[in-house]
Amino acid sequence: MIAQENKINRIEALDALRGIAILGMIFSGTIPFDGSLPGWMYHAQEPPPTYHFNPNLAGISWVDLVFPCFIFALGCAIPLALSRRLAKNQSLFKIVGEISKRSFLLLSFAIITQHFRPLVINPQPGDYTWRVALLGYVLLFLMYVQLPKYFSKKLQYLVNILGWSGGIFLLSRLKFLEDHKYPAFSLYRSDIILLVLANLVFFTSLIWLFTRKNPEIRLLILLPLSALIISFNDGGWNTGFLRDLPLPWLFNFDYLKYLFIALPATIVGDWLSQNNSQSKAKWKRSNLIILIASLLSLILSVLYGLYTRQFGLMSILILLLIVPCFFLLKDPGNSTEILLNRLYGWAIYCLIVGLSFEPLQGGIKKDSATFSYYFVTMALAIFLLMIFLVAINLLNLGSYLSILISNGKNPMLAYVSFGNLLWPILSLNHWEEPIAQWIHGNALAGLFKGIIYTLIVALWTSLWTRWQFFWKT
Repeated sequence: MIAQENKINRIEALDALRGIAILGMIFSGTIPFDGSLPGWMYHAQEPPPTYHFNPNLAGISWVDLVFPCFIFALGCAIPLALSRRLAKNQSLFKIVGEISKRSFLLLSFAIITQHFRPLVINPQPGDYTWRVALLGYVLLFLMYVQLPKYFSKKLQYLVNILGWSGGIFLLSRLKFLEDHKYPAFSLYRSDIILLVLANLVFFTSLIWLFTRKNPEIRLLILLPLSALIISFNDGGWNTGFLRDLPLPWLFNFDYLKYLFIALPATIVGDWLSQNNSQSKAKWKRSNLIILIASLLSLILSVLYGLYTRQFGLMSILILLLIVPCFFLLKDPGNSTEILLNRLYGWAIYCLIVGLSFEPLQGGIKKDSATFSYYFVTMALAIFLLMIFLVAINLLNLGSYLSILISNGKNPMLAYVSFGNLLWPILSLNHWEEPIAQWIHGNALAGLFKGIIYTLIVALWTSLWTRWQFFWKT
């Protein structure tokens, strides 16, 4: 999120990557589930028309790329953020405290957000449920908002205290009548995506902090982790131990598998922090446009080949695209071009490793995630980051990507703005049911609805970002 030059700047390409990931999550959740759209518009293991989870289906779709892209962006941002603290000569003790604080905020956000979700409160929501969801949104805003700097710290504390007080009161009053196991507030009721992210922030940050001068140690950590993952289900000594860890609502050993994306991403974050040259770019504009098209084609070729299981065609397409990119990335001039050259080599290596792992564990899958999934999705995330770096840093097209960048700066606000704001507003005004009837069975109408809903959330988030109101997690 920030790089150290003479002054500290944000890496807008990383914001754009985070933005496209968060908007991809929203879009994938707002398209219709009525069988009108093709299977590659959904998780590969949850295909139409039933959308039931099938763990035996191998392959990934673009939807399966969204979460690892967000994890990759998270991993890249950690060395950038912590380097700034180290540059201010903050003690390790204070930095560890800040890491713990951020992890706690994400953990609390995971738990509280899940309690305020309309369908969690009541699977058959009525006006009361929609109003509670809206109230929950307002309280979340007050709890986590970081006000612009021109507001006083006293007002900042007052707003947050008001939000937390109201949030705790509402949580104490909520009843979940359809949940017979946890009919009231429970630490076990949480958003699994946010819970995983909270664990990753904590462990990845600590590992980077204590290995910042020896990045190879971060990769070596993955070796024993892979052994534990492989042997976890074989009934050995570690199976019972790792399954019976304390505080299961907080930590599950299974969450650590995503360190295979987050830890290598910190190395990319180290490279991003060194990208501070102001020298003139060397590569031609026309070549940069061809590079973007080639990288995008690489991403689509890999997704198409793995989803359709056409490995022969995928291999040919990859080879036809990889070689020209090497020539386009030759003889870098400034630090951004050098960075792109390094990123491409790292991405190709990850792609080769991921595709080599593909037959293992029944083929590439998101759930349960396979080793192929970690490396392939990391490679595709790097390609996306490269596209944004070229577009923003070399072609000066950042203004055209501003909506992605602004949502990437405020991802948690975007994350809940559909379920707890737009959807309740539509439902309370009785607009959602006519829209659902209109789009039923109509693929184009359903696609249009998803685009419009996502765009509304994106514009809403961009507005608050422009006003410098950020949700701090």
